[in-house]
Amino acid sequence: MLKGVGTFWSVHFFCLLLQPFHIIYNMVETLVVSLVIIAAGMLLLLVKVLSRKNGTFSSQHIHDSKAMKERGIHCVMDQDREMRRKSRFAVSER
Repeated sequence: MLKGVGTFWSVHFFCLLLQPFHIIYNMVETLVVSLVIIAAGMLLLLVKVLSRKNGTFSSQHIHDSKAMKERGIHCVMDQDREMRRKSRFAVSER
């Protein structure tokens, strides 16, 4: 009977020793999964860059878009600059 009690405590003690490694294993597993997802995204971007004619992406800015220019839509910075410009027809309120 004493032999069984000693075995129980030795197994319990062994499990307590391995518990920090289980936590580290979970963290490493999460890190590896994250790195695989990031690597897949980078690989897809690489494929897209290599499939482009000059290896560059077209500009995503509003002011470089021909369709936006035709519709009269400007960049927010340009619209803000236009609104802040003082009109020559403005009346002084003093």
